[in-house]
Amino acid sequence: MDDIKHLQEMRRKAKMGGGEDRIAKQHAKGKMTARERINVLLDQDSFEEFDMFVMHRCTNFGMENEHYLGDGVVTGCGTIDGRLVYVYAQDFTVFGGSLSETLAAKIVKVMEMAMKMGAPVIGLNDSGGARIQEGVLALGGYADIFQKNVEASGVVPQISAILGPCAGGAVYSPAITDFVVMVEKTSYMFITGPKVVQAVTNEVVTDEQLGGAMVHAARSGVAHFAADDENEALLLIRKLISYIPSNNMEETPMVTPKDTISRASELLNEIVPEAPNLPYDMKEIIHEIVDDHEFMEVSRHYAPNIITGYARFNGRSVGIIANQPSYLAGVLDIKASIKGARFVRFCDAFNIPLLTLVDVPGFLPGTAQEYGGIIVHGAKLIYAYAEATVPKVTVITRKAYGGAYCVMSSKHLRGDINYAWPKAEIAVMGADGAVNILYHKELKDDTGGVRKTELTNEYRDKFANPYVAAEHGYIDDVIEPKDTRFRVIRAFEMLSTKRLSNPMKKHGNIPL
Repeated sequence: MDDIKHLQEMRRKAKMGGGEDRIAKQHAKGKMTARERINVLLDQDSFEEFDMFVMHRCTNFGMENEHYLGDGVVTGCGTIDGRLVYVYAQDFTVFGGSLSETLAAKIVKVMEMAMKMGAPVIGLNDSGGARIQEGVLALGGYADIFQKNVEASGVVPQISAILGPCAGGAVYSPAITDFVVMVEKTSYMFITGPKVVQAVTNEVVTDEQLGGAMVHAARSGVAHFAADDENEALLLIRKLISYIPSNNMEETPMVTPKDTISRASELLNEIVPEAPNLPYDMKEIIHEIVDDHEFMEVSRHYAPNIITGYARFNGRSVGIIANQPSYLAGVLDIKASIKGARFVRFCDAFNIPLLTLVDVPGFLPGTAQEYGGIIVHGAKLIYAYAEATVPKVTVITRKAYGGAYCVMSSKHLRGDINYAWPKAEIAVMGADGAVNILYHKELKDDTGGVRKTELTNEYRDKFANPYVAAEHGYIDDVIEPKDTRFRVIRAFEMLSTKRLSNPMKKHGNIPL
């Protein structure tokens, strides 16, 4: 029985991490321990731990005298709503969660298992960075993780939660993953910390100002979600997993719908204003047409002129990308293009059908956009849609002008089913701008504007409507807004057996 008692004692020690004092300090910061986080994330009693007894092999700077079972990271597998996932959680109570050679090997091991088994991998990051005492061995550990991140990309979903510090080389692993979740006031990410920034640039900033959750959720776009606390962040990951398949060979998860397929919405017949320059909230349309009015928005704080997120139609997950007329008139700019392109590419990689809701006046003009590379960034969105082979349904609710019409999943970029509402204006530009160009000489003496009004109305009747595009087959049907939910569901059901592949190649050269 001594061997059993020894095993039990070893397990007890491993589960204590850095000890009671350090656990208390973690709690005092409003943070959970690694194992507490795993317990919230996974289904009850589903966690199977690996490598509990691993210890570092460093013999420098007195490290040979300080060992902790597990070496600063808890790894294993479990289930979320009964579905297999792999997880690693850095333990800040052990050497500040710093990355060692053996800690990295534990993370790489679960990532390799996740790829073999075709299951998502979730990283709970809370680390002080590389373990300085190990030098290049720690740096090599980071690179090994980066390599696995890249190999797993597009094979299994990768989700990173930042639940404490994440600095230096540590930030690149989350950046490669598909989704980053941060917690306000307790998590931060940056390449160099405030002290280095001050020494090099004389800027004085705090951790929160430099790399806090809202900085990355609203300004940089690095974080896709910003949670109020750790519990919310972990439950958010559970919800996200419910919308996405476990790997690139599976279809999206199916949930028995409570909603009816034919539920109509009279609100949609009235929601778009008569005047083409008046705003409305595209999210109202989304909530009206999806199952049970439930929509999980991604990157809500970043580039709000474009909306991305997940919902279900008749129980099946769909990725939604939509222009937002209530913010910058729904114009496409650099940030919106990057946000949209990344979302489209994730959905395509994991067989998630795409619904695109269009009300876009064009690309944002100005020197800031041109100098910032709007040409190449806008091309990313074109590339993403053109490359995508998943079922693609598009609904033009109002404006679709110029190149932005082409970009937003038009028929020309292999859109499968393209609908328009009766108020849709599909043209090179708005009627007012078009008349100014086409009739500029004739309008020089039109002091009262009577002739311009006449010509504007004439242009709108001839070109700024969905029927011209429908005549050419670029719009498959003009639909009554209230029936949008029914028509979208029918379209996706028809497209459920779609088979389309791109030409054989190693990989394309997306305009980065």
